[in-house]
Order: sequence, then C-alpha cells, then structure tokens
Amino acid sequence: MYERLGTSAKYVQSIRNVTPQVGIVLGSGLGAFIDCIDNACIIPYSDIPFFRNTTVEGHEGRLILGNTMGVEVAVLQGRLHAYEGLPMEEVVFPVRVLATLGIETLILTNAAGGINENFSPGTLVQIKDHINFMGKNPLIGPNINELGPRFPDMTHAYSPKLGALLHESAKEINLNLHEGVYAGVLGPTYETPAEVRMLKTLGADMVGMSTVPESIAANHLGLNVMGVSCITNMAAGISNTALKHEDIKQQALKIMSDFVELLKLTIYKIHQINK
Repeated sequence: MYERLGTSAKYVQSIRNVTPQVGIVLGSGLGAFIDCIDNACIIPYSDIPFFRNTTVEGHEGRLILGNTMGVEVAVLQGRLHAYEGLPMEEVVFPVRVLATLGIETLILTNAAGGINENFSPGTLVQIKDHINFMGKNPLIGPNINELGPRFPDMTHAYSPKLGALLHESAKEINLNLHEGVYAGVLGPTYETPAEVRMLKTLGADMVGMSTVPESIAANHLGLNVMGVSCITNMAAGISNTALKHEDIKQQALKIMSDFVELLKLTIYKIHQINK
C-alpha cells in the first residue's frame, strides 16, 4: 500500500509538480466547485496508477490541481463508496494520495439527508462529529506505520479550530450555517423510517453513505479535517417524499453559490493562519 501511494503521487507530480496545502473531496452534486479553481490541471482518476474510477452519477472521477484565493489545492471531484463493492482501503486511497502529495488540511463535503427537523433542504451544516454505522473501518488489518499509529485518537475527528473558521466565514457572507453530527451508513439503499428514528435517538442530525472512512483515514494520517454537509432532502419518515438520487443532485445545485463562497473564504482563512 505505501509503495502504491508513492507511485500514484509521483505520477501526479509528473503532471504538475506542486505541493497543495488543502485537499477537498466533493460529494454528490457538488462538483461545480471546480469552476472557481484557477490554473486548473485536470487528471482523470483512470490515468492515475492504482486509482479506481467512480461509478456513481454525480461523481466525475477527476483530480483537479490548481489554486483558489491564492491557495494551492487538490480537489477530488467525486469519491468512491464502500457500497460500490470496494474494500475500504480502495475507498480512502485517494485521500491518502492527497496526504502523500503534502496536504495539511482536508475538507470533506457531502450531500446528506436531514434528520434534525430544524434543517431543511438547502441547509449547509458543519460536521462537528460522526457516528460510524457502516460496520467497516479503513484501518482494519495490519497497521501501515508510515501513515500513522495503530490506535489513532478521534476525539477531534473534525477540527474545532477549522469549524470556528467555517462559522466565521459563514457570518461574513451572511449565511446561516448549522452544525450537527453525521451518521455514516453503508447504503446503497436509503434508510427506512425506523432506521432514521434510531439514528435520531442516538444523536445524529444528518445521514449519508460517505465521509466517515475518509475522516478516519485522514485522522490516522494526522491531517486537520473539516466537514460540510449539504442537506439535499429530509430523511425517510421526517418527510413523506420518496427519495431519488436525481432530486438530490438538483437540490445541491441550488445552493452551489453559497457552498462555493463558504469554501473559498474558509480556504483563504486556513492559508492565512498557516502562513
């Protein structure tokens, strides 16, 4: 695994020899963020050694190198999921490559179903913590000591410092940013109303099928992690509307302007405090 990471990173650097400061993973319907990337270099996942290609609609499967707000970034436009039949080490491989390229901060984004009834479709939520209901963990198996410790601490799986910067940015653009706990489930079926009631009882505010493995792998690597959920629908039982992936993508597009401005300003603030 460690050798494969090095091979992938060397290929990317052969295309553009940069050391990105911030890595970003774009969730379902959120890929339009790449329009704000200057001097963009686009590399299809299929070109990168040991990368798997994406299979889910709304996940383009491209690595974009460039800068925004003067900050060098590496953006994963689309992610891999365990429900695609992939082992967890494949799901988190792209994030590990970003770390090998040199990122210090990872921003995870996703489209999520709202459980908290104070949310509504179009709400942006800072992920303050997560609950792993996937029944899997990307660190199972022999530990790769070059990447991190056998038992990584998850007390601050999502950096409070980065969360504060995110809220500061939201205030500056007059955006009502919420915060909540993300429940990661395996999928690919949407949750039943009974499952949503269970998740709500256990403290979850939103639910989705991603993010958790990447957060675990990133914390293992010692990265600073920030998470943002776009509430694209209310979860089953909270709303009686049937859930469709097409509707989720459309809702994500409706709030793209706020999402882009929030991330751009926060990335700039991250750069400023790290100078």
